[in-house]
Amino acid sequence: MPPTFDTAKHLVLTLRRAGHQALLAGGCVRDGLLGRAPKDFDIATSAQPDQVRALFPRSEAVGAAFGVILVIEAGAPYEVATFRQDGSYKDGRRPEWVKFSTAEEDALRRDFTVNGMFLDPETGEILDHVGGREDLAKKVLRCIGSPERRFYEDKLRVLRAVRFAAELGFELEYHTWAAARDFAPQVTQVAWERLAQETGKLLVCAGRRRGLELMDQAGLLKALLPELEALKGVAQPPQYHPEGDVWAHTLLLMEKLEDPGRDLAWAGLLHDTGKPACFSHEPGDRIRFHGHEVKGAEIALAVARRFRLSRDSTDRIVALVRQHLAINQVREMRASTLKRLLRQEIFTDLLALHRADCLASHGDLGLHGFCLEKMEEFGKAGAQEALKPPPLLGGTDLAGMGFKPGPIFRRILDALETEQLEGRILERQQALDFVESHFGGKGKDKIK
Repeated sequence: MPPTFDTAKHLVLTLRRAGHQALLAGGCVRDGLLGRAPKDFDIATSAQPDQVRALFPRSEAVGAAFGVILVIEAGAPYEVATFRQDGSYKDGRRPEWVKFSTAEEDALRRDFTVNGMFLDPETGEILDHVGGREDLAKKVLRCIGSPERRFYEDKLRVLRAVRFAAELGFELEYHTWAAARDFAPQVTQVAWERLAQETGKLLVCAGRRRGLELMDQAGLLKALLPELEALKGVAQPPQYHPEGDVWAHTLLLMEKLEDPGRDLAWAGLLHDTGKPACFSHEPGDRIRFHGHEVKGAEIALAVARRFRLSRDSTDRIVALVRQHLAINQVREMRASTLKRLLRQEIFTDLLALHRADCLASHGDLGLHGFCLEKMEEFGKAGAQEALKPPPLLGGTDLAGMGFKPGPIFRRILDALETEQLEGRILERQQALDFVESHFGGKGKDKIK
């Protein structure tokens, strides 16, 4: 189950009963003041890591050297961190040393003012040493202290600044924004796994389009996703794409996606990255992008590997990009081809991507509606067998007909399934007759 305020309060009270100072900290305080439901609850405390672990046996030392312990309570994780000061950041990622300190000193080493507040869950009192409440009221994202120092300490904060501005709908304070643009080229000093996590959060937030525009303006696209830079100025057929070039289309598509998961959001972002390499003018000055979905899948694979995405996510993103045009042909597909498309595990995301693609261009959702009708039809009781009918023959049957195990088995079974999906074969005897007539099987009578 997800983390809750009541459980976080219980952890705070447990620490206090043991003689330690403890407060809720960071994003959960910010979100509470904004009337948003916090996704997680962090706790800041005077207790040192070994003391935290002694109080909460179900805990993990995820960053004990930095005073961070992950406590598992009621099946949910809560980050409990000791108040600290940070030493110098020579690698642009983490401090060389930390010194356990006070709540005020802990607030001063955090990234942005709206993330630097504490909450006493017993009294509801807000402890604000950095002016976070004022910036929250103004809807301004401002670094705590020197923006140059904050970004020098951890280059990921440049991307976090853009993500928070997009997610919260805030403006970036002038000096914070100027420093973010200055430090953007250095963001690749950060581990790609951390960059992937932060980019993923940006891509699924409601302000994802603005986030991408801010990434562009800051120079983060050039540093992290030059494949998107290449979309600018690539013209498209105006009768199908009145919105403009491929970059304008991509931004609009990201805006039109409805509450996407991370894999779908990545696929939407990368779906047309193959167009620059496949651009051509045909007779009559017609613009075409033949094969751009295949080229885009290659690019998506390279991007996913760069960001160290998981194998499952990579496979899903690449498949979505490669097949993002498939729905364009559904009305002309044979029944077997359509059914194989509809039964794919990625089809729900593929349909969502198609919908956003249409809304970001010509606006015609006719094929989307056709697919919804077919999904409803096959979703009825007993109709699922029409999408994936049980096989009428297996490998043992084929061996009994004189076929030797190997690629021929797959060819025969695929051909049989196609006949079933087309509705031409419904019974075992028909399957036996089909194999004998099309593949020359022998010994059919022995396996009836």
